[in-house]
Amino acid sequence: MADYDEQLDRALERTPDIDEGTDRFDVPTPDVRQEGNVTVYENFQDTLDRLDRDDEHVLKFLQNELGTSAHIDESGRARLTGEFDEGRIADAIDEYTERFVLCSECGLPDTKLEREQGALLLRCEACGARSSTSA
Repeated sequence: MADYDEQLDRALERTPDIDEGTDRFDVPTPDVRQEGNVTVYENFQDTLDRLDRDDEHVLKFLQNELGTSAHIDESGRARLTGEFDEGRIADAIDEYTERFVLCSECGLPDTKLEREQGALLLRCEACGARSSTSA
């Protein structure tokens, strides 16, 4: 058993430390601007690409979180009725990411949304966990 412990110690010493600050999953900071009474979420498509989620699902969530109406224009930007700053939209996207993207077991973003018997489930492709989401 001592050989095993020695080999394990040696392997751990040679393994590079993983920097806690670097996260392989970074959602782009919302790039927003005002157009009258409309907030234009310029990089909405980049956010969708990073989250790997359906545009209508994310938009519906934003509408519910921000208490507004919205649509996606021909350029792929989200147009939200009302004035919302970058921080408020970022908080809503963070909440979406926690509920519908990151695995509740392993914390990885390697998940897919699935509907099973009417319930929306989050299935992790990394660890195999399945959890229900409040749609």
